[in-house]
Amino acid sequence: MIVTTVPVGALDANCYIVGCEMSRKALVIDPGAEPERILAALRAEHLECEAIVNTHGHVDHIAANGAVKAATRAAIAIHAYDARALVDPAANLSSLAGGPGSQGVESPPATRLLAEGDEVTAGSVRLRVVHTPGHTPGSISLVGDGVVFSGDTLFAGGGVGRTDFPGGSYESLVRSIEDKLFSLPDETVVYPGHGPSTTIGTERW
Repeated sequence: MIVTTVPVGALDANCYIVGCEMSRKALVIDPGAEPERILAALRAEHLECEAIVNTHGHVDHIAANGAVKAATRAAIAIHAYDARALVDPAANLSSLAGGPGSQGVESPPATRLLAEGDEVTAGSVRLRVVHTPGHTPGSISLVGDGVVFSGDTLFAGGGVGRTDFPGGSYESLVRSIEDKLFSLPDETVVYPGHGPSTTIGTERW
């Protein structure tokens, strides 16, 4: 499995390109800005984007959905509870934060609505959807062979996602981490939505 990290935008949100070494098919997780850099990273690895997967609907994780989709014709997948944020600048926080454009940021609508236990695939890459609400109602983590892409649920150094935005819940976030992420093996590599990678064992409290 190929994992390429492309930090993008003013908040350095991690966009991940997860590719199959044999088929050269790939998933693009959280294209939040700078689509030209994301597309260049795909080309550098000779990968074809099969699907765009958003771990949640905040603007710093979805703003380049449209450009990447236009260039690759990839599907867009997000949890059903966060799907409205793709097309609603208030829900994705762009209009509240003064995002690019006076009306905020909109993504194309979801092609696929995700739920707990679903899989997203690209060649031999298979990532299982784990619903980890708290940062947003529809936040998900994506679990593969020895890895988890945790979005803004869990960060390196004991950090967790903010819960003071609309729809956030600190209690739900802690429950998501303790019940779902900390049930993974200690050696599982965590690829978070911001900052460096870590492991479940390192972050376990």
